[in-house]
Amino acid sequence: MARTSPRLLCVATQQKNTGQNLEEDQSQSQNEQKIEPSTAEKMLTEEKGKLEEQLKEVTDKYKRALADAENVRQRSQKLVEEAKLYGIQSFCKDLLEVADILEKATESVPKEEIKDENPHLKSLYEGLVMTEVQIQKVFKKHGLLRLNPVGAKFDPYEHEALFHAPMEGKEPGTIALVSKIGYKLHGRTLRPALVGVVKDA
Repeated sequence: MARTSPRLLCVATQQKNTGQNLEEDQSQSQNEQKIEPSTAEKMLTEEKGKLEEQLKEVTDKYKRALADAENVRQRSQKLVEEAKLYGIQSFCKDLLEVADILEKATESVPKEEIKDENPHLKSLYEGLVMTEVQIQKVFKKHGLLRLNPVGAKFDPYEHEALFHAPMEGKEPGTIALVSKIGYKLHGRTLRPALVGVVKDA
């Protein structure tokens, strides 16, 4: 029986050892590959979480900025609308004095004197009445309305009480007398009516 030479045995042993080392290297490499994706995946997850948090924060800021801008727009629009409606307020107040004078002038003319025998007085009176009617039309056109609240409930936002007095047949808290006509501009009291209010006896 032929004997295996020592040299051949040595080569075979080396090859065997080399094969084992190769398997170990491959196994180690696979393990490293398994570990590496896990670490990368963790980093990606953390980065994703940070980005999502930043996106949420930016989105919230954007929504707040939009809401603030809308509020500013609405306030500005309201101010513009109010300026259009009430910009003539001081001018209207001055005109009210003119309307009061016209009203007093027409009321002061004795009705029994307004006849054909007094053509000048009659023409003057009719002119005053026409002017008063016209000025009230202009007031109404611009949202200025009269407050003549005889018989109405007293409202401190629209009326100013000059006196309180008991009156038979009148309900307490109602207005018995209007001393001076009031006015409202687009629903806002421009000048309260000066009134006398009924109180309990």
